[in-house]
Amino acid sequence: MSFINLREKIVQVKIVYYGPGRGGKTTNLEYINRKFSKQIQSEMVSLKTHGDRTLFFDFLPFNMGQIKGYELKIQLYTVPGQVKYNATRKLVLKGVDGIVFVADAQEQMREKNIRSLNQLHENLMSYKESIFKIPLVLQYNKVDLRNQGIPILPTAVLDKDLNSKLKVPTFEASALTGYNVPETLKKIISSTVLSIQKKLM
Repeated sequence: MSFINLREKIVQVKIVYYGPGRGGKTTNLEYINRKFSKQIQSEMVSLKTHGDRTLFFDFLPFNMGQIKGYELKIQLYTVPGQVKYNATRKLVLKGVDGIVFVADAQEQMREKNIRSLNQLHENLMSYKESIFKIPLVLQYNKVDLRNQGIPILPTAVLDKDLNSKLKVPTFEASALTGYNVPETLKKIISSTVLSIQKKLM
């Protein structure tokens, strides 16, 4: 549940980018950081984790207007994708309000996507949260690699693997070029804000 500061009338919303290692979570947030730099009030915090290029987490609050007289502050996080850091991934999910699952559309990543989504489900359950109830958007990243002749999974296969039960919004994307990165962000923010509005009623 989002953190509500009653005195300052601020609702702090936590959105986590989750998915397999090297799938593009960090690249998403780096693109958002550049694209929306005017709306971001703090530095992007990055902690390098041992032996990998992903960030430990990114932290990008930006204001989004008001709901029910409360100022809205969005915080974006990402978690390391490696299995050995599951304790960290679990910790970053604590108090999450919305999730973007960044799947890697390359054929060779098919199993890792499924495994990562299942792990997200398990990690949420440990906080008594349901993957079927929490605001969630799926992003099928790296579709631009198709142009380089790299085998990419068809959207229908990604949908079957990852979205046949969830039935959540999906976006084909390229975090590197920014294709559908803002659209993914806008969708998860609107779904999450809607969910919080219902809780505040």
